[in-house]
Amino acid sequence: MDQQVIANGNCSGRVVEGPTNPMVTPLLTDLYQFTMAYAYWKANKHQERAVSPCGFDLYFRKNPFGGEYTVFAGLEECIRLIANFKFTEDEISFIRESLPGSCEACDESTSLFLEFVFHGNSLLILKRRTKYRIWQDGFFDYLRGLDCSEVEVYSIAEGSVVFPKVPLLRIEGPIAVAQLLETPLVNLVNYASLVATNAARHRFVAGKSKMLLEFGLRRAQGPDGGISASKYCYLGGFDATSNVAAGRLFGIPLRGTHSHAFVSSYMVGLVNLSSKLSSCLQSPDEIIDKSLRSADGSSSCEDLVSLAQTWLSKIQWSSSLRGIFGETNQSELAAFTSYALAFPISFLALVDTYDVMRSGIPNFCAVALALNDLGYKAVGIRLDSGDLAYLSCEARKFFRAIEKEFGVPGFGKMSITASNDLNEETLDALNKQGHEVDAYGIGTYLVTCYAQAALGCVFKLVEINNQPRIKLSEDVSKVSIPCKKRSYRLYGREGYPLVDIMTGGNEPSPKVGERILCRHPFNESKRAFVVPQQVEELLKCYWPGSSDKPREDLPPLKDIRDRCIKQLERMRPDHMRRLNPTPYKVSVSAKLYDFIHFLWLNEAPVGELQ
Repeated sequence: MDQQVIANGNCSGRVVEGPTNPMVTPLLTDLYQFTMAYAYWKANKHQERAVSPCGFDLYFRKNPFGGEYTVFAGLEECIRLIANFKFTEDEISFIRESLPGSCEACDESTSLFLEFVFHGNSLLILKRRTKYRIWQDGFFDYLRGLDCSEVEVYSIAEGSVVFPKVPLLRIEGPIAVAQLLETPLVNLVNYASLVATNAARHRFVAGKSKMLLEFGLRRAQGPDGGISASKYCYLGGFDATSNVAAGRLFGIPLRGTHSHAFVSSYMVGLVNLSSKLSSCLQSPDEIIDKSLRSADGSSSCEDLVSLAQTWLSKIQWSSSLRGIFGETNQSELAAFTSYALAFPISFLALVDTYDVMRSGIPNFCAVALALNDLGYKAVGIRLDSGDLAYLSCEARKFFRAIEKEFGVPGFGKMSITASNDLNEETLDALNKQGHEVDAYGIGTYLVTCYAQAALGCVFKLVEINNQPRIKLSEDVSKVSIPCKKRSYRLYGREGYPLVDIMTGGNEPSPKVGERILCRHPFNESKRAFVVPQQVEELLKCYWPGSSDKPREDLPPLKDIRDRCIKQLERMRPDHMRRLNPTPYKVSVSAKLYDFIHFLWLNEAPVGELQ
């Protein structure tokens, strides 16, 4: 990956790698960012500091999925982009050729064009006209030297629980480069935070004790969507992924077993349709090497297939399990035995290819008991169809009966994994029905964020050249909160967060034990006094540009995940519940409230009645 040394102050010598996705370049932006940058440059406004020293706030307006919290994610990728923000010559050439009004053939500020038309066999010149090239070469020289050395980034820590209106990122710097950063930063935060929140919500419904496995790669929106989903689902509380590439990139634990195709690839007693004759293709004969050494290496079983078949007969005629099943599918038994020979220490079988209780579970138990004879402990089963609550309970009863009947300690606690288009509602329904599932494999509804398409992050100018700016709207939820702000989280006596409060940049910080008035930004009647027992400032510097300000480190993904889990555990339960959660309070100081409404009245046009 491209790397760039941060050559400034206390950051000198520290290296930030380029974005994980090579498609994340300065060109990953909307066309109008370049047209605005050119207009700023043409007006000699491009170096104006977007606020002093702040400029743009990146935030969202509403929590997703009908909930009352969001998990902030994507910061690391934002910093990777900013640290390596530099146009290549090829990119500048593409911009020169592609922007509105540009002309590849124009060498001077004007070019002559002749329009031709055929009239019969004669070629006639209809008219001549002059086309002006809009873009001046100086702008491309400006882009050639552009980087983010004059940009400063303040952010809430990645993995934090966050709320609407509170800035996730504050971007300070020259307005043109800040404008060029808008689209990629919103892109990098939007999906990351949405899918991390989705993962956290699934974790909350499943409970702390269940293992959550992300199985969404094949259903994700392309390779980049699949990689991002695996990373941010892990951040949001999932335990592992099936995505091998994500495991390599981010150090996420990998989990997976086999598919139905593996089971059905083994054949027994098939009918030869072409000759109408029955041919007995014995599955066990497909397994060439049937031997397996014991776990301690002291002995060897020459035929694990025969040992599994012996155990299957014992199970079938045992007193506690007699009559539950008859003849099982022998090709399935062969497939399970083959897989156990390959992975004796991590044997986990998909048991619903043919029939869960009449074939899959008995065949699995026979192979698991054969492994047990050699000192190995099978992991468990996966259910991918049917009534998951009922089947998991029946499978658990079967395992416990095996443990009691044959005296195999721990067999009754065999892991049961469930999959098959699971979502929040499914998990909640399973909890209400009662089940014996230990782990969930979740894909489509998780990674596609099926319940909500986007988080809706926005990037708004809040101050320029020491002048606060506000964006007005008839929809109050879209009115921005102006000026450079500081954000704090105030905690109560029980240790729960009570309220997030934004103050003006020059206001004193809230103090522990001192009463402060917290006001709703736009609703005059909503206000409350708070005496905080703990005060946490939310925005920290993660990219100081060329300044010598201290910079926060970017922690490894596992640390971000741990932070997310701890933050979620610290939230009040009524804010977290799936249905009708209590809204978390986001407020402004009394001084900032007064200023918002002063600026609102000052900027809004006054109507006239006639």
